[in-house]
Amino acid sequence: VAWVKRMFGLSKAGHGGTLDPKVTGVLPVALEEATKVIGLVVHTSKEYMCVMQLHRPVPEEELRRVLGMFVGEIYQRPPLRSSVKRSLRVKRIYEIELLEYNGRYALMRVLCEAGTYMRKLCHDAGLILGVGAHMRELRRTKSGPFREQHGLVRLQELSEALYRWKNEGKEDLLRSYIKPVEYAVSHLPKIVIRDTAVDAIAHGANLAVPGIARLHEGIKRGDLVALF
Repeated sequence: VAWVKRMFGLSKAGHGGTLDPKVTGVLPVALEEATKVIGLVVHTSKEYMCVMQLHRPVPEEELRRVLGMFVGEIYQRPPLRSSVKRSLRVKRIYEIELLEYNGRYALMRVLCEAGTYMRKLCHDAGLILGVGAHMRELRRTKSGPFREQHGLVRLQELSEALYRWKNEGKEDLLRSYIKPVEYAVSHLPKIVIRDTAVDAIAHGANLAVPGIARLHEGIKRGDLVALF
């Protein structure tokens, strides 16, 4: 985030959820006014590709059984190498898919709630298996609406796109790398309001039915929505 801020000469920039040391993958960075909505991305679900190293081999069926025990709500205390307070908390793991296993290394895809630690998941699975285990590699492939397959960009590529714009006047690469702020709320249900209601809403008025042009079905009281 500091690099991006310096490269573009911005006054504000923020990220959508920290990555631990040596972890790679998706880290959404919000620029300027977009920092107001990046908090919505921080608390969305995350997907990881994780390599767990077992300290002794176990049968694959036993490994699958133990990993299945972690799907659902689990207790976790953040590991020592974390950026948050180490208090016990409840987190939810939606899916664990074992992709490859060779007796020593297990490659798995994990879809989980924000703030779930893969390092702790590997350690705890090793305890239950009785052989010990640790996280060998980790890559975040999804953070809210942002996916590795769509628009993942390295700092080097961003720097080159900025150079191309400043020195050649070509903004095509920058436009493909920097998404509109609307992209950050693409996972939320939408309410589209009429032009006549915009000024009142922007000054804190409640939204009334006459001000609504269209909306998603199934929105319930208390839901988080995006106003367009």
